[in-house]
Amino acid sequence: MKGTGLLNAIIQVDNIVKKFRGRSSLFRKLSIPETIAVDHISFVVPAGEFVGYLGPNGAGKSTTIKMLAGLLVPTSGSIHVNGLVPWRDRTRYVKQIGVVFGQRSTLWWDLPLIDSLELIRHMYDVPLARYKDNLQFFSRLLDLDEFLLQPVRTLSLGQRMRAELSAALLFDPKILFLDEPTIGLDIVAKDRIRTFLADINQRRETTIILTTHDLSDVEKLCRSIMIIDHGQIVYGGSLAGLAERVGGSTTMIVDVVEEPVDFCFFGVNKVTITNRRLALEFLPQNVNVGDLITAISQAYTIRDIEFKKPSIESIVMEIYGEAR
Repeated sequence: MKGTGLLNAIIQVDNIVKKFRGRSSLFRKLSIPETIAVDHISFVVPAGEFVGYLGPNGAGKSTTIKMLAGLLVPTSGSIHVNGLVPWRDRTRYVKQIGVVFGQRSTLWWDLPLIDSLELIRHMYDVPLARYKDNLQFFSRLLDLDEFLLQPVRTLSLGQRMRAELSAALLFDPKILFLDEPTIGLDIVAKDRIRTFLADINQRRETTIILTTHDLSDVEKLCRSIMIIDHGQIVYGGSLAGLAERVGGSTTMIVDVVEEPVDFCFFGVNKVTITNRRLALEFLPQNVNVGDLITAISQAYTIRDIEFKKPSIESIVMEIYGEAR
């Protein structure tokens, strides 16, 4: 993550820039200016980490992932992944990374899935025993058996994504890059893929970088996140730290027996009274919750208490707003 030391780092990104050249129109005397997709970003990812990489459309997420995967070369700056430069040490590098792009397939469209997996085994020189172990493991977690013999073109979106993940991990890569892997999937398919990814990360200690617009993916999977906007990293750290960064408030909802008239407590920013319910909004660092509950119980008879914290969606949107 940004600001993390180099100890146990598997990904080191130092001051990278990616510019796309402008073009001239053939029919009009117009020129499209140069575009800066990624603007001097640096970060470090420790081995075994699960990182969510977030940002609005056009922020630079996919460009960053493509540079990390060796598909694009930075205009300037440096990238080292497990000691290799992705675009320079291409032959050795591709055997250490798995890549899944939600809208693109790496499988052979007209072949049965099992044939695609066999071809990948030979391409990456996976020992037969290891291949069988991995196939059995993936089949158990992702229920591949039901469509192993079907041509890839006949698979549903959820089945194809399970197949893509199996193909990307078949040769035991140290790092997995995921670009929108749950896009378009139903709730059941998303849950299955999330469970699989969590297992792979924990059991095999595979380092995973995930870009997604589905913030439920981030909440359920990622231990840390980075947010990019306008090509620059605007946050790098934990989910808890993200809430602290924007001063995320907590709302305590208290149902009481009596009809509440008024209530105030030092540090509580807002009190809303509806029927026999008090909604108190405050910053956790400014209020001792125990003292607050005691004060309420002295004024009213408490029936129930519930806490609501800001959603990750609202926090991330606030970070985007800060960056603009």
